[in-house]
Amino acid sequence: MADSDTIHTPESESNVIERVAKRKPPRSWRSWLIGRPMPTADAPHQTIGKAVGLAVFGADALSSIAYAPQEMLVILAAAGTQAFRYAFPISLIITGLLVIVTISYQQTIHAYPNGGGAYTVARDNLGALPAQVAGAALLTDYILLAAVAISSGVAQIVSAYSFLFPYRVLLSIGLLVLIMVANLRGVKESGRLFALPTYLFLGMTVLAVGAGFLRYLMGTLGAVADPPPIEFTHAAQPVTLFLLLRTFSNGTTALTGVECISNGVTAFKEPRPHNASQTMTWMSAILGVLFVGVTFLLGQIGAVPSEAETVISQLARTVFGGRALLYLGTIAATTIILVLATNTAFAGFPSLTAIIGSEGFLPRYFTYRGSRLVYSYGIVALALIAGFLIFVFNASVTALIPLWAIGVFLSFTLSQAGMTLHWWKAGRLPSGQTTPDADSSPQFDRHWKWKLAINGFGAICTAVVTLVFAVTKFADGAWIIIILMPTLVISFFAIHRHYVNLSKTLSLKDFGMPGRTRRHQVIVPISNIHRGTLVALDYARSLSFDVTAVYISMDPVEGKKVRNLWEWWGDGVRLVVIDSPYRAFLEPFLEYVDTLCTRLRPGERLTIVVPQFIPERWWHNLLHSQTAFWLRFALLNKRGVVIIEVPYQLEALS
Repeated sequence: MADSDTIHTPESESNVIERVAKRKPPRSWRSWLIGRPMPTADAPHQTIGKAVGLAVFGADALSSIAYAPQEMLVILAAAGTQAFRYAFPISLIITGLLVIVTISYQQTIHAYPNGGGAYTVARDNLGALPAQVAGAALLTDYILLAAVAISSGVAQIVSAYSFLFPYRVLLSIGLLVLIMVANLRGVKESGRLFALPTYLFLGMTVLAVGAGFLRYLMGTLGAVADPPPIEFTHAAQPVTLFLLLRTFSNGTTALTGVECISNGVTAFKEPRPHNASQTMTWMSAILGVLFVGVTFLLGQIGAVPSEAETVISQLARTVFGGRALLYLGTIAATTIILVLATNTAFAGFPSLTAIIGSEGFLPRYFTYRGSRLVYSYGIVALALIAGFLIFVFNASVTALIPLWAIGVFLSFTLSQAGMTLHWWKAGRLPSGQTTPDADSSPQFDRHWKWKLAINGFGAICTAVVTLVFAVTKFADGAWIIIILMPTLVISFFAIHRHYVNLSKTLSLKDFGMPGRTRRHQVIVPISNIHRGTLVALDYARSLSFDVTAVYISMDPVEGKKVRNLWEWWGDGVRLVVIDSPYRAFLEPFLEYVDTLCTRLRPGERLTIVVPQFIPERWWHNLLHSQTAFWLRFALLNKRGVVIIEVPYQLEALS
C-alpha cells in the first residue's frame, strides 16, 4: 500500500518506487557552530563575485608581502647588513617572474573554464603520472600555506606583544581551528566574512608604503629606531652567486597562491572565466607593486630580519613614528590577513582532494559534501595536518619556508608544460575541430603560436626556479619535500589500484546470476542463558530449522549450570558444548566455524546469529568485555559466513 510521500513514476509501476525525505535536520550545537544544513539545490547559489573572490583566493598571494621580503633578508644577513642592498634588484626579478606566471595562468583560466589548475591541465595533456605529481605538489603547497600563514600572523602579534612569544604555538593552533570552523560554514559565507579584513590590510599597507615613499622623497624617512638583534648573521660570508640564488628562492614565496584562482574558477559568478581572469589581474598588480615598494623601503630604513620583531613591524613604526594607532592598525591588519591567507588553502585543498578522490587516487569520502555544501573531510584533514606541522616546527616561519615553495613551482612548471602541449595540439587541428579526449578539449586557435610561446617560456622559467629552489634549499629542509612527494605519488597509485581492483571484483560484467542460497545452517554462540539469548534463538529459528547453539566451556561448574538451564529453555534446539582447557573463547569457536565451513554444500550458507545486549547508558559498555564485537570482527573475513547481530535493549528495573 503506497503512502502519501511516494512519488509515482512510470518506473514505480514495475519495481522502482521513489520517495522524498521530508525530515529537516533539527537545530543542534552543530547548526549553532557551522550553520543550518543547506539543501543540495542551493549549490549553484554559493558562487562569489570578483570583490569577494579577491579576498578568498587572493589572500594567500597578497599576504606574502608580510613575509617574503623578510625571508630574503634572512639569507642576505649571512653576508652582513651591507648585502641587504641586493634585496631590491632581486625583488624586481621576482616581480618580472610574477608577470610571466600571471599571463600564463590567464590562458589556463580561459582554456579550462571549469577549473583547471595544475592537476587538471597535467592530467589532460601530460598523463596520469605528471597529474599525480602536480596533485602531490599542490596538496603539499596548501598544507604548508596554512602552516606558514598562521605562523607568520602570530609572529606579527608577538612583534607587538613580546610576552606572548612562549605561547605562539598555542595561538597558531587556536587560530587554525577558528579558520577551519569558518570554512565549514560554507565558501560564500566565509568569503564575505573575510573580505573586509583583506581590504583593511590592503588599505593599511598602501597607507604605510605611500607614507614611506612620501617621507623618503621629503628626506624625513630616517632609519629604524632600536632595531632588534640580527639572529641570522654568520661570520664573514662573501656575497656569492649561490647566496643570491638562495635569496631569490626565499623571495619567490611571494608568488605562492597565484595559481589558486585558476583552481577555483567554478566558485565565481558567470561569466566565470572573465571574472576569474580579472580578479587574477587585480591580485597580481597589487602584489607586484606592494612587494617591490615594501622591499625598497626596508632597504632605506635599514630593517633587519629577526624572530623577535618582523620587518613589517619595523617599517610601520618607522614610517608612522612609533607604536601609535596607525602602527597598531597596520600590525592588526597584517596579522589578520596572514591568518586569513590560510583561507585560500581551505578553499583549494578540499576542492583538489575532491577532484583527486573522484578519480580514485584519494579516498572517496573526500568527494562528499557536508551539511553546508563544502568538502568537510578535506577541510578537517587540512587543519589536522597543518596543526601537526605548526607543533613540530614550533610555529617558526623561517623553519617552514624551505619546505614550501618547491612544491609551488613544481606545480607551476607542470601546469605551464601542460598548457604548452595543449596549444601545440590546438595548432595541429583544422579550424573548428576539437579533440574529444579531455575535459577541456583543445580547439583550433589562430593565436596558438603566441600562446604556446607564452606558456612554454613560463614553463622554462618556473622549471629553473624549481631547480634553483631544490638545490639551494636542499640542506635547509627541502630534502623532506623531495622525499615526501614521491611517497605521496606512490600512495596515490596504491589507492587507485585498490579502487580499480575493487571495481573489477564488484563488476556485473559477465557475472550472470549469483548462486541462490537454498538453505541456512545457523549457529548461535552463547555465553549464558538469559533473555537476550532466548531472543536471539527465536530469531535464528525464524531463518532455518537447522539451528545449533554453541557454548564455550571454560569452567566445569558453569558449564554444568548452562546444560541444566538448556534442558528447560532450549526448546529442542541442539547445544554444542566445547571444552576450552586454556580458557580461550574466540579460538575454539573459530575452529568450530572452520570445521562447519568445510562441510557446506552448494547453495548452503552458514549464518551466525550473535546475541548483543544494549545497556541503558553508553558508559555501561565499558563494564563488559564486548565479546560480540570481537567475535564479529574475527568473522568478517570468513568466506561463506553471514553474521547477524540481534540486539536486546536493557531497561532499568523500577
